[in-house]
Amino acid sequence: MKSYDRVVVWLDYLDSERKRAQGRRVPMNSCSRAPTLEELTLACNRLKLEPEPQVARYPAVPLRTSGYVSIKKTAKKQQTLMQIARELSKVKGEKAVSGSGSVSSSKKKS
Repeated sequence: MKSYDRVVVWLDYLDSERKRAQGRRVPMNSCSRAPTLEELTLACNRLKLEPEPQVARYPAVPLRTSGYVSIKKTAKKQQTLMQIARELSKVKGEKAVSGSGSVSSSKKKS
């Protein structure tokens, strides 16, 4: 049974590698490159949207494994997508900073 108090957000809505015709729903300057379901779930958690993640295939591109989160409906879908896109870029930025900080080259001079 369809739940009218929840909204589905596919990873493809926020992927900068997708064209609008392929399912992207936010402007390119707000998108992230190849977001993961884990990152999307974290962004939705930070916005207190009660995400329920699910691995699935996006109907427009059935050969590619994707995923979605079902979130609590708080505003219009487009407004919610823009909030998630902003938070997702913060999550990916923090991940990039923490990931690159652990790589160091230490060479001893003889």
